[in-house]
Amino acid sequence: MSAAAIAERGDAGAVAGATTSRPVVAVEKLNHYFGGGEARNQVLFDNGIEIPAGQLVVMTGPSGAGKTTLLTLIGALRSVQEGRIEVLGRNLSQLGGGELVEIRRDIGFVFQMHNLFEALSAYENVKMAAQLADMPPAEMRRRGTGILERLGLGHRIDYKPRFLSGGERQRVAIGRALVNHPKLVLADEPTAALDRDSTRNVIDLLKQQTVEHGSAVMMVTHDHRIISSADRLVHMVDGHIMSDVVLHDALRICEFLRPIELFKALTPRQLTDVAERMTKRHYAASETVIREGEPGEEFFLVSDGEVDVIRADHEVARLGAGDFFGEVALLSGEPRNATVVAVNGVDTYVLGKSDFQTALATSQSFRDQLYRVYFMRH
Repeated sequence: MSAAAIAERGDAGAVAGATTSRPVVAVEKLNHYFGGGEARNQVLFDNGIEIPAGQLVVMTGPSGAGKTTLLTLIGALRSVQEGRIEVLGRNLSQLGGGELVEIRRDIGFVFQMHNLFEALSAYENVKMAAQLADMPPAEMRRRGTGILERLGLGHRIDYKPRFLSGGERQRVAIGRALVNHPKLVLADEPTAALDRDSTRNVIDLLKQQTVEHGSAVMMVTHDHRIISSADRLVHMVDGHIMSDVVLHDALRICEFLRPIELFKALTPRQLTDVAERMTKRHYAASETVIREGEPGEEFFLVSDGEVDVIRADHEVARLGAGDFFGEVALLSGEPRNATVVAVNGVDTYVLGKSDFQTALATSQSFRDQLYRVYFMRH
């Protein structure tokens, strides 16, 4: 690591790179109860989550953990009791019945019970959803038949549900949910009745929705075949969101950390624990990331781009992808001893002070390596 790695961070860039567009889903301090009086039972506890456009979120956890309850609350199928849910920029608690219906029209629902109309064909079931979007008839036909063909049901378009297998009925329900390219898709065990090839086809279609149409997808599943396609993995236990990991970022962080001398002694589990605690932050060109003389509260890993390290108005080094800085002030309690400025746009992964200290407490080897590097510099 270059000499610039001793540069530290102040608070000047703490809010830089914050997302300016609103998330598709924003949940804050959400509690929920079933029953009343002495029989009242709390099923969700102080949960919070944000889901941006274009992200496929997979939610796992044991049965009874509260996953489906959370999904139906986000989908405006249950009333919010305590906390806040904002969907597509609107606070659900402040909406009347007609407004909630409008919100639901922008959501594609796929639940375990497919709820198809038995008197209608596969195409007609999908067409009903398309009609809600006031789609021209020709476009309605093109999209409806196209999505059924994509789901392997081209030969079943005119079949009614009673002549379809359970897996085929589920795929019709998925087609109905996606035909309007909804801004939000909520799916509860959508692949439970599907074989491997059909599951892969459905997941590819959901991924296509996120990439081509910017849809946010939140999926509850016990199907481990899906996890490898997820952008983010949320785990729920006993009504609590216990972990929330952006998989691509976590893997990328591990790849950066593994060859660095400080982190070589960590086990894969310890390395992953560190990665899962880091958050991504962007800095624009010429923006100050950290400032000399300010207190150190964060540890930084450069993901993409470059930063200049400046001490006493002189550039002392340039850091690029895989380099890190900010650990010295966290170890010593001393102020930052350099200023770091983004050269062009730069993406970083950031570990807060408390999580940094947790990592130290977890691994004696990590702690020893950091202190060894620190004392070699002094």
